Amino acid sequence: MATPIPVIFIHGLWLHAASWEPWVKLFGEAGHAPLAPGWPGDPDTVEESRANPESIADHGIEDVTEHYAKIINGLAVKPILVGHAFGGMIAERLLGQDLAAAAVAIDAAQAKGLPLPLPALHSAFPVFKNPGIKHKAVSLTAEQFRHAFGDAVSEEESRELYERWAIPAPGKVLCEAAAAGFDPQSPAEAAAVPEMRGPLLLITGGRDHAVPEQTTRAALRRHCHPHAVTDVKNLPDRAHSLTIDGGWGMVANIALSWLRGQEL
Repeated sequence: MATPIPVIFIHGLWLHAASWEPWVKLFGEAGHAPLAPGWPGDPDTVEESRANPESIADHGIEDVTEHYAKIINGLAVKPILVGHAFGGMIAERLLGQDLAAAAVAIDAAQAKGLPLPLPALHSAFPVFKNPGIKHKAVSLTAEQFRHAFGDAVSEEESRELYERWAIPAPGKVLCEAAAAGFDPQSPAEAAAVPEMRGPLLLITGGRDHAVPEQTTRAALRRHCHPHAVTDVKNLPDRAHSLTIDGGWGMVANIALSWLRGQEL
């Protein structure tokens, strides 16, 4: 029997790794070996994360990338990566470092050299309101969560998702991304696109305020190469909550179907 291919799920800001639980179950049933490790400093549960925000604070993009690289290096074979938001950016970086067999980047956060639209800045408003929180953890209110994540679902569902999955996030990551255009050493620098790499699927929600479709389209142009598979799937009626809301299964099955097409 063939060894199942590992699938590593990488969450983004303001969501706990446990939000991938339905995906982990589905991918396991599909024959993969899924795991959803948190970011460095992430406690095991949503409740612990909210009670101990200092454990999450002051981790930056390089910290997170290296954290997942170490996990990958402990595996017997290259994994498939599935990342959302900043997790999508991390997945793209690791794929570019030839550490993954393939990657699915869902509403992936922008890197330096790609546009940072005003809606994305507005969604990240808590960190820009007080730059002093760069080394602290920042939380969203239920209203801010609805604007950034849940405006394509009902207000009731958005609040339920907020209560179930939302945790504080390191302000450092957002500050690094926002300052990337001014910092030549920014860790948000978009990685050079290798001529030979594993397949990449970009999924974008047409109603996403945090990562608008134009950002994904710009990433597509950057990643395209004649010797590497780069595909994009646009879901016009979905927003940033597309990995956790009631329509998550459709998104997950799009990813699974695409991976089967890559014989993975």
